[in-house]
Amino acid sequence: MNTTEPERAIRTAVVGYGLSGSVFHAPLIAADPRYSLDVIATSDAGRQAAATQRYPGVKTVRDGGAVLELAGDLDLVVLGTPPATHFPLAKAALEAGLDVVVDKPFAVSSAQGRELIALADRLGRVLTVFHNRRWDGDFLTVRKLLAGDALGEVSRFESSFERWSPAISKAWKASATAADGGGVLFDLGTHLIDQALQLFGPAEVVHAELQIRRRDEKADDDAFVVLQHGSGVLSHLTMNMLCAQQGPRFRILGSAGAFTKHGVDPQEPYIAAGGGPLDSAYGVEAPEWAGALGRDGHLDALPTERGAYPEFYRILGDKILDGGSTSALPLPVDPDDAVAVLGIIEAARKAATARS
Repeated sequence: MNTTEPERAIRTAVVGYGLSGSVFHAPLIAADPRYSLDVIATSDAGRQAAATQRYPGVKTVRDGGAVLELAGDLDLVVLGTPPATHFPLAKAALEAGLDVVVDKPFAVSSAQGRELIALADRLGRVLTVFHNRRWDGDFLTVRKLLAGDALGEVSRFESSFERWSPAISKAWKASATAADGGGVLFDLGTHLIDQALQLFGPAEVVHAELQIRRRDEKADDDAFVVLQHGSGVLSHLTMNMLCAQQGPRFRILGSAGAFTKHGVDPQEPYIAAGGGPLDSAYGVEAPEWAGALGRDGHLDALPTERGAYPEFYRILGDKILDGGSTSALPLPVDPDDAVAVLGIIEAARKAATARS
């Protein structure tokens, strides 16, 4: 991370201090000298106390509306709130003259996403989406592997997020329908779809299965989606919240070999356990979780690249401080990419409905 002190830090508010705000956004922002973490919004008194204890001097307010009342003293607002709130909060923040980071999923429909992009363009504001798993260590390893053409011509990409969560952990998730942005396809599936599109290009949904396994689930908690990429690769994407035995995180089959990787990127649990993104151990995966590269009978361990979530805010900081929407520097995530993900989700829901 570039630690050069800017002339003026980007004055930032984080709306929502659940997992998203407390483990992802606030620690990354606080660790980057391009930013000042000025405001955290949460209606939960316990979370307000935790935020104040961890970030002395931060102002805590109840909600996004209270943040917008402070818009004149801010430059950037980060939305780590439930999906159904993303569109109205992002729209209001843009109209208040703020640059905006929206956590995934970008919105609950591709139409909402396109409307936000058009509004940001018209107002000359920076708008991006926190597809942080582009900087997972295992995904960075896969990108490097494919760039080196070690597998030959890839035919199938298998990617999965499987968890054992028999109880729904958050109140909003327990009540959210698919129309509200609930369900595993919007949650974990957003990451898997984005990664597949980044690796292999545009795709169409050729098969989708959406199931409800948990008693209190209002949307989907078990999903399987098959994408046919224009590049010729077939992606098999699996997401499951009631899986007592997890399979590989990645399995990639090619004409010259294959790659299999188990385990999940360690950045989230490291921060949740009290570590920080500037620690030397941050993003470093234990050697025993190295992936296997080669063919049966000849396998080599491929060490995992270091995870790098701070890159999102480094790239965004460069963009904002270089002139924001007028800068030629790239965004960390083009919001059009996030709309493409929403389009795949919508197509998958249609395909699954047609099968039922």
